[in-house]
Amino acid sequence: MQNVKRPRRTDILNGRRRKKDVQGLMVPKINDEPSPVKLSWQTEHKLHLTLEKLLRDKKCLAAFQTYLQSEFSDENLEFWLACEDFRSTASPDNLHWKAEEIYEEFIRPAACREINVDHHIRENIKKSLEKPSLSCFDEAQKHVYLLMERDSCPRFLHSDVYLSLKRKSRTMWYI
Repeated sequence: MQNVKRPRRTDILNGRRRKKDVQGLMVPKINDEPSPVKLSWQTEHKLHLTLEKLLRDKKCLAAFQTYLQSEFSDENLEFWLACEDFRSTASPDNLHWKAEEIYEEFIRPAACREINVDHHIRENIKKSLEKPSLSCFDEAQKHVYLLMERDSCPRFLHSDVYLSLKRKSRTMWYI
């Protein structure tokens, strides 16, 4: 049977599938259009989980923070959280010392947890420290958010930490 030529299935080559009805006869498929691809829960969840949603969900945020700490790259997230806390400051006295604290920890050149922002942003923040406003870190915070959105978040969504979190959330649903 090595050299036996087998007939070609033209239904496959033409892209038309046929199925057998109850009596065993071949009948054409009613809808020859390709059916839409159904996404698995995992793929669909990845497509819909954005950095914004991740930062709002306490469990995801904690897992994201743990993941970044394991990579020694949690300064961007910590800066973003510090800015969020800074924005909620009501007292002008607290505003000044919190701004100084954020600058010393994240912005000052050679700071212990220095974030990656350009010289222009750094100088604008330094000038604004004389009379800080709630928006003095906005440009840097937006820059850091975009860095996390493009780099850290996609890596996290493929990490074991995130996959473990998803497995736990699925098993909790059944309990």
